[in-house]
Amino acid sequence: MTEEERLGKLREQLEELNKAIIAIQNGAQEYRIGSRSLKRPDLSLLYKERDRLEREILNVERGGSIFHQVYFEGR
Repeated sequence: MTEEERLGKLREQLEELNKAIIAIQNGAQEYRIGSRSLKRPDLSLLYKERDRLEREILNVERGGSIFHQVYFEGR
């Protein structure tokens, strides 16, 4: 998968996630249609996932990788 394709998929995921957040904020946390019911995830989980996706999108846009350098002081 190219970086452009990956970026497109991440943006699609972010768009769908934002739609779910808006739906919950407008009162659609849980609803029932006939015998079927749907309960959306907790908003705090969706906010965390949105933050993760936004960070990943920025990282891809900047040409970065998913790996980060870590320095352990005193080693």
